[in-house]
This record gives sequence, structure tokens and C-alpha cells, in this order.
Amino acid sequence: MKLKVKFLKWSAGVPVVMLNEKTAEKLGIHSKDRVFIKFDSKKFSTIIDTIKEIVKEDEIAISSELKTILDLKSDENVELSLATTPKSLAYIKEKLSGKHLSEEEINDIIKDIVNNSLSEAEIALFISAMYQQGTSMQETIYLTKAILKTGNILKLNGKSIVDKHSIGGIAGRTTPIIVSICASEGLTMPKTSSRAITSPAGTADAIETIAKIDFSISELKKIIRKTNACIVWGGELGLAPADSKIIQIETMINIDSQAQLLASIMAKKLSVGSKYILIHIPYGKTAKVNKEEALKLKKKFEYLGKYFKRKLKVILTETKGPFGNGVGPVLELIDVINILDPKKTGPKKLEKISLFLSSVLLEMSGKVKKGEGLKAARGILESGQAFEKFREIIKAQKGSLNFNKLKPAKYKKDIFSGKSGKVIEIDNKKINNLARIAGCPVDKFSGVYIYKLAGEKIHKKDKLLTVYSESKSRLKEAVDFCKKEKPILIK
Repeated sequence: MKLKVKFLKWSAGVPVVMLNEKTAEKLGIHSKDRVFIKFDSKKFSTIIDTIKEIVKEDEIAISSELKTILDLKSDENVELSLATTPKSLAYIKEKLSGKHLSEEEINDIIKDIVNNSLSEAEIALFISAMYQQGTSMQETIYLTKAILKTGNILKLNGKSIVDKHSIGGIAGRTTPIIVSICASEGLTMPKTSSRAITSPAGTADAIETIAKIDFSISELKKIIRKTNACIVWGGELGLAPADSKIIQIETMINIDSQAQLLASIMAKKLSVGSKYILIHIPYGKTAKVNKEEALKLKKKFEYLGKYFKRKLKVILTETKGPFGNGVGPVLELIDVINILDPKKTGPKKLEKISLFLSSVLLEMSGKVKKGEGLKAARGILESGQAFEKFREIIKAQKGSLNFNKLKPAKYKKDIFSGKSGKVIEIDNKKINNLARIAGCPVDKFSGVYIYKLAGEKIHKKDKLLTVYSESKSRLKEAVDFCKKEKPILIK
């Protein structure tokens, strides 16, 4: 049945449509049924909601998300039909019972995720199945290929395309520093970053506080040609659309499956044509993985690197807390700027790990001789070249260069140390939860500032940390959590 498109300036967060109840009855469609919307050669699956008024019998109300996907205009006609249950749902149920999936089955699941043929609940079931049952390396390869195949490919000229990715879970933004150093030395680094999944900030969340992070492929190429690099969110580029949808659901259910992590990272690196890939795995008692798990993950990444014929190196770093003082998008970005700007002083721990990872990429790519990477990276940072490159990238991404205006949220509460001693460890999970309770990553100016990192001395009544929030109620909840859970261990 053909229906006239109507826009209500309505965003549902996901692609959905609304029908008049009489139209739905005529078509035998019920609220929450899945339907196909067809426009020209495009066909998309979505969820129906029914309504008595606002939408006429010959109309269909389209959410802003679906308008963008199908490139629709008001008063255009679309064809509506009832969608059958996707066969990929049966494969997901089989995975949940412990079956190993074939390449064809995984392809069907990923294709249905991209086409919106699976609901959020069904995608969550797939994530849970991978998380509970685990996946073989063969399944992980199939998953990587499927995510890559259903997205766009960024084709760039040049052999020195490098990339770096951390498995996350530890506050502190190394990526903008590494990108700025490597791009200053002439390496091409098209960094497509993620938003936060289980942590208070992803690199995309931090950069979004000062610059645009969503661009088309053609716009992105212009930025890279001009600056050698970019620091953008991969979700809008269509490079790995299935990955973006899965990450969105993972964020909601607070699950980060290892197979998805491996496939997600590799698919994104392959989609931008990376020849040299650096994987950073922080490990520790309160990190995402312990040392044993980190070593297993290292082997899996190395296996994938060989399979896809890429020069890939994995660096393991033991951590007893965040790399920087700031936890949360704007606070972590302030740390980055304080390191990049030669006139300022940033967290030494974050600077040290950023310089080391930069040196690895410089040596891997052959830009500098083996053993000279650290000296080269430090020289680029201390000379101000990296800071100028960062400013150049932010300007190209239509950003503000007035970094001094970056300030945390207006409501704050200082927490003081109850004793003198040494910070033995900062519980990463607790400090991340504290920042999320304060409002991160949605409230980008919320977060936590830690005055003393692991290994540093502190005196009684010194400031231990400051909690920032955009709302008084969230601030109170965060402070109560902090007092109860005590995320910082002092001895």
C-alpha cells in the first residue's frame, strides 16, 4: 500500500514510523509490528506505532532518522508492507544455545542489523549470545568480514596509513596526542573513533566538545588531504554501520563482548585502509582485562593481523588507575590540550604513554629508525609541532580554537583525603561509574578530576578529587556513590 510521507519534526532515537489506527487495521498491522518501507530502489525495515489523530488515513509519519536513511521529502509516497520474521533470528537463538555459526549465518545476521530487520531487543540477544557462549576465531573472522562488507570503504592514496586503537576502559585520551604527533611527521592517520561504551568518554565524545565529528566520505577525504589526519566519529560515515548499531546496544546493556571488540576494531581499521595497526591493551585488577586475558587477546589480534595481511603490533600496559587527571569528555580533553600546548603542563603519565605509543607507530611505519621513535615523538611534542597540527585538524573539522574557554560543569563538590600516604590504586570501574553517575558521557562537561594518580603522595585534607555535574541531583548521587564506594585506595 502506498502512503504519503508526513514529517512531525520528531526524533525517536531509532528509525520508526506512525500510522493512523484505521490504516493499520486495514493492512492488518498492529502496534510494534515490523514493516518494510520501500522508496525508489531503497527498502528498509522498521517498527510501527499506531495513533488515532495527527496522522491521516492516507499518511505515514516518519521519524527524522528514517527520513535521513531513505532521503525522503514531504508529500512523497512510500510503499508499506508487513515484514516477516527474519531467519537470522533463528541463527541468534542457535548461537545462544552454543552452536558455532557459519559465514553465511553471520552474514545474514549482520545484513539484517544494517537493514534494521532486527529490533534492539534482538540485537541485544545476539550480543548476549556472543558474550555468554564466546566465539571461535573463525567466527570472529566471519564477523569482521561481514561488518566490513556491509559498510563503505575509505580509499586513500599513500602507503603510510597508520592507525591505533585501545580496547578502552581506562580514562585518559591518548589518541588526539598520538594523531597530532604522527600526522606532524607526515604519516596519514584517518582516526575514526568510537563513543563511550562502558567508560565515561570515548575519543569522539571528547573531540565533540570543540569540533564537528560527523562528516561524509568526501568531506573526510578533504580534511585528510589538508591535515594528514582526522579525529572523527565513525558512525556517520557508514564505514561499519553494523558495528555502530551493535555498539549503541552494547552501551545500553553495558556489555562489551570480546568477539565484537575484535571484529569491530579490525573492521574499522581495514575500512580506512590502514597498513600499520597499533593495538593498545591496558590491563589490571580493575581494567577491562587482567594480564592473562590481555595476553590471550594479544594473540587473537596478532592472528587477525596475519590473516588480513596487515602489519599489526599489540602493546600491553599494566595500569592501576586512569592515565590522566580528567575523567569525562571535556576534562579528558583539557588534559590533552595541557600536554600538547608547550606553554602548559599536563599529566605526566598520560604524556608518557602517548609518547611511547606514538614512537611505536613512527618506527613500525619506517618513518624513523628503530630505537629513535621516542626521541622523534618527544621532539615533535616539545617543539609545538604536534599542538599546531592538532589546531589544524580541529579547524578543518569546523571546530573552535579557543581552548581556554573549555570549562567543566558548573555544579561541583570537592572530596578531601582523610589521611596522608600514597595513592596505591584507583579503581577504574568505580571511577568510571562515578563519572557516569555524574552525567557522562551524555553531559560532556560533567565528570571527575583526580588530583593524585596511582603512585603519588598525598597529605591529609588535600583535595582527592572534584566531582562535576550539570545537575544538582546527579551531583548528590555521584558524591554519595564516591563516599560509599571509595574508588581511591591510599596507604
